[in-house]
Amino acid sequence: MSMANFTPRHFDWRLENGIATVRLTRPERKNPLTFDSYAELRDTFRALSEAEDVAAVVFASNGGNFCSGGDVHEIIGPLLDRDMKGLLAFTRLTGDLVKAIRACPQPVVAAVDGACVGAGAMIALASDLRLGTPTAKVAFLFTRVGLAGCDMGACAMLPRVVGQGRAAELLYTGRTMAAEEGERWGFFNKIVPGAELDAAAADLSRRLADGPGFAHMMTKTMLNQEWSMSVDQAIEAEAQAQAICMQTGDFRRAYEAFLTRSVPRFEGR
Repeated sequence: MSMANFTPRHFDWRLENGIATVRLTRPERKNPLTFDSYAELRDTFRALSEAEDVAAVVFASNGGNFCSGGDVHEIIGPLLDRDMKGLLAFTRLTGDLVKAIRACPQPVVAAVDGACVGAGAMIALASDLRLGTPTAKVAFLFTRVGLAGCDMGACAMLPRVVGQGRAAELLYTGRTMAAEEGERWGFFNKIVPGAELDAAAADLSRRLADGPGFAHMMTKTMLNQEWSMSVDQAIEAEAQAQAICMQTGDFRRAYEAFLTRSVPRFEGR
């Protein structure tokens, strides 16, 4: 399946040379999410499992901000009138977006500038790699609106990235994690100047897209699945995964490039 002609209604989508860029399109309000954008993003990341022309994804910022979470007027207000069934449908929808980002075979790079809060922070957390700017501000602010910190998988995922104690502090208090702190704690892989964010994300995603795509998919799968495995189970799972990768053309291409002292040109299969 090709996504070259895909035209979403609720966010911007660009596909160029195998790299897809997703950008929320309400910069005047720091790019909040709505019911519709949640659903369309979920469906898009689900569709990436069949997208043969997408090798990497960048979830980019827009207008100096990444995402301000759920729209107060278009989501928070209407939720007050929903019954339990309707509320659960919404919370499952938001969780399904995280599941879709984690399940798509392509590596996802979050390029975070400015506000990255609530559901926006969870989109960044669900991504495989995160770049930030000095003005990036990350907050899992669910408790500040009277909710639990356990939203969209935060209690499972955040401790694995920043550690249990640090995650507990961020989720209990809802406070802002500054960019330098986020890099020191391991949330951000790298901090770059704001003017260089898009270029840095493009460079990183290009390197990923030029790599062995099938093997990247296997790495992402193992990173996710091994959370619930014992070490012995993980070693066996990786033995099987690596044996599968050894049957790909990319493995042979890397060997042949080594023999000729050239750079391998991976094809993702």
